[in-house]
Amino acid sequence: MEMGVQAVFGPTDPLLGAHIQSICEALDVPHLEARLDVEPHTREFSVNLHPSQHLINTAFKDIITFLNWTRVAIVYEEEHGLFKLQELVKSPPNSRIDMYIRQTTPATYRQVLKEVRQKDIFKLIVDTNPRHMSSFFRAILQLQMNDYRYHYMFTTFDMETLDLEDFNYNNVNMTAFRIVDADDPGVREALRQMERFAPIGHHIINSSGVIQVEPALMFDSVQVFARGLLAMEAASVHGGGGGGPSAASLPGVQAPQPALRSSNLSCDLEKPWDDGLSLYNYINTATTQGLTGRIQFENGKRSNVKLDLLKLKQSKLRRVGHWVSGRGVNITDPSAFYGQQRSNITLVVMTRTEKPYVMLKEDRNLTGNARFEGFCIDLLKWIASQVGFHYAIRLVPDHMYGVYDPASKQWNGIVRELVDKRADLAVASMTINYARESVIDFTKPFMNLGIGILFKVPTSQPTRLFSFMNPLAVEIWIYVLAAYLLVSFTLFVMARFSPYEWNALPNCQVQGRPEMVHNQFNISNSFWFITGTFLRQGSGLNPKATSTRIVGGIWWFFTLIIISSYTANLAAFLTVERMITPIENAADLAEQSEISYGTLEGGSTMTFFRDSKIEIYQKMWRFMENKKPSVFVSTYEEGIKRVLQGNYAFLMESTMLDYAVQRDCNLTQIGGLLDSKGYGIATPKGSPWRDKISLAILELQEKGVIQMLYDKWWKNTGDVCNRDDKSKESKASALGIENIGGVFVVLLCGLVLAIIVAVIEFCWSSTRRARNDRKSLCTEMGEELRFALQCFGPRQRPAVKRCNMCHYTTPSYVPGTNIDIQTLPHHGLGSLGSRQGSGLCPGLQQVQQGPPSPLSHAMEMVTFQPADS
Repeated sequence: MEMGVQAVFGPTDPLLGAHIQSICEALDVPHLEARLDVEPHTREFSVNLHPSQHLINTAFKDIITFLNWTRVAIVYEEEHGLFKLQELVKSPPNSRIDMYIRQTTPATYRQVLKEVRQKDIFKLIVDTNPRHMSSFFRAILQLQMNDYRYHYMFTTFDMETLDLEDFNYNNVNMTAFRIVDADDPGVREALRQMERFAPIGHHIINSSGVIQVEPALMFDSVQVFARGLLAMEAASVHGGGGGGPSAASLPGVQAPQPALRSSNLSCDLEKPWDDGLSLYNYINTATTQGLTGRIQFENGKRSNVKLDLLKLKQSKLRRVGHWVSGRGVNITDPSAFYGQQRSNITLVVMTRTEKPYVMLKEDRNLTGNARFEGFCIDLLKWIASQVGFHYAIRLVPDHMYGVYDPASKQWNGIVRELVDKRADLAVASMTINYARESVIDFTKPFMNLGIGILFKVPTSQPTRLFSFMNPLAVEIWIYVLAAYLLVSFTLFVMARFSPYEWNALPNCQVQGRPEMVHNQFNISNSFWFITGTFLRQGSGLNPKATSTRIVGGIWWFFTLIIISSYTANLAAFLTVERMITPIENAADLAEQSEISYGTLEGGSTMTFFRDSKIEIYQKMWRFMENKKPSVFVSTYEEGIKRVLQGNYAFLMESTMLDYAVQRDCNLTQIGGLLDSKGYGIATPKGSPWRDKISLAILELQEKGVIQMLYDKWWKNTGDVCNRDDKSKESKASALGIENIGGVFVVLLCGLVLAIIVAVIEFCWSSTRRARNDRKSLCTEMGEELRFALQCFGPRQRPAVKRCNMCHYTTPSYVPGTNIDIQTLPHHGLGSLGSRQGSGLCPGLQQVQQGPPSPLSHAMEMVTFQPADS
């Protein structure tokens, strides 16, 4: 003061500024401030270029009213922060608004924001120190409070100087006011002058080329002081009083000889400066255009303030309106707050052709979007009409979805186009996975799917001539044959041992007691009994002993189960078409090497096997990677073609698999799905369209639109293979000779065998008769053959002599009597005569005396028939 100062500028510290203000007020020295003064009352000799807190609170009220906020969280950091916003808290824009107020520090940013999130408050007014703003932004990102639901309104005027790169394209709402218009010509000129004096003025501006508020207000303070001095000097030249009208607005005014006396003040003396009040009045009435806009004062406070409203849009803050004291808020870009008005925006949509998602129409004269059709094209039309945008469809140059190359550390295909920002959307059969999600964004999935195995329909099992034997396995037939032999011999042996199977011969009783008995179950009859019962036919033989009946009953039960099981299975084996399926699932593929298998090159299925940690999938990947020639295909059509050629399995998405299977009856799906994933619409990282399109997809799913489009392109295209009709035709087909021809073969073989046995019997019998009758073999065979070929010949003939001793006597016989030679006594043959009471059977006569004849051991039967009369 003792140096003759005429004004004091600053400081920005509130406490020090209040102390300086009291000194200036005591000495009548003008005090020009460039800080926010929280004191509501007016101070003498003080001129503040910073908009008052009352004006700032009024601006916040107006914007809150415009946005119709009902729940707001106020987060402040400095101790006087609540004083700054107390007017907003005490008198909110409307009585319905609910405010949640919390003080915070850099150490408690996350905690406070977490509390706000837990209370479901999405509108925040943030009053933090700009130097700590990076920490606050980091807390927002860590808590993922950066989506379209959240709206942050910052009180700082230096929002443009902050780094907002982490919030680009993520649709979060960030709003702030500014007082320095970077597009103003005066501001641009000041920037150029500051850059000339670098590095002196470099700290005032930042890399964005925006002047911070504090130096801009200080610059304007100096300019206002100069205007006041000029006005005061001009008034003294023209005889104007110290409190007269200002001449500062007159351009080209020359500075006259100094009329101001030096203050020569001292803090020890209470004598004020004589010209201080006059200079203060001229400064207070000065009007000029500064870096912070039009400058005008009322009672030392700034009036008629204009604030630009900024909002984060995509990658930078943009001016969307302004606020003027006394007039309120004026929004020049309503679409910044209400996204419905976007119909004039054209988005570049990247895709690739893939049936039935995206296909080129056959008409080559079409251009633009009209060239394409398919499921994704129809879905894009629905989403565009609902969200509100136009689109231009482009095909990806390399025809790839996108896979990461570790060698070059680059992505290809559609993913590369989105990463390089050459496309706004990607609408195709594009799978959502972790690798892609790390570099681009996906909407909610519009279709869920998994990886399936496409394979050629297995060929029908060739029909065998003896297919009637298929109902039972080969080992079962062997067991049945073994059981047949075992039971037959068991029955024969048990019948020999059991006394109840030996029965008396007719007319062979002496004094009412049987002299001779016979057994009906010789070896041949035993086999015949077992055969007849097995084939459900009678044999004319019935067991009489309990043991043999048990054997017969158990055999009947056994044959009942076997025949019933055979009959039940026979119908299925002869009518159902059986397929030869070499593989059933992915494990079968991995365990063999004859059938090749592969995936679409550069697709998500290939990435799935390449990055899988499951052993079986790793084994499959090693096979596919090392197989020569390559098992990977460039298109789905190529993969389907290789499947139809045979000996190849194609691993593909289940939706594409269903489309192929429904259009070609020679294709089928093997096993279940190997994983679960979804198709989504891809956007660049942080795109504002992701959440809007996700909401549209959810709405279309709820309305059934997506299912309708699926049915349209998968089931209702007219080229669907009708498997039901083919199955019905197969089931209704009659049995052919190839199914049951083996039965006829068995029948013919049986007849041939019977004829061969009959010929052998005929020859053997003729040989014995020729020897006994002392005739030539040809004569005997001729007589027998002539007799056998007499179709209408007699039914009776002379009995055949069975031994050399029987032709010496003409025996008497009982017609129709059968005598088993085995039943004769071992001491000799009984008489075959007709003597009565001789101890032999009536009608039989002794034909041999002496030692037993070997004939007595023969197992044969002699039949006596009445001679022709």
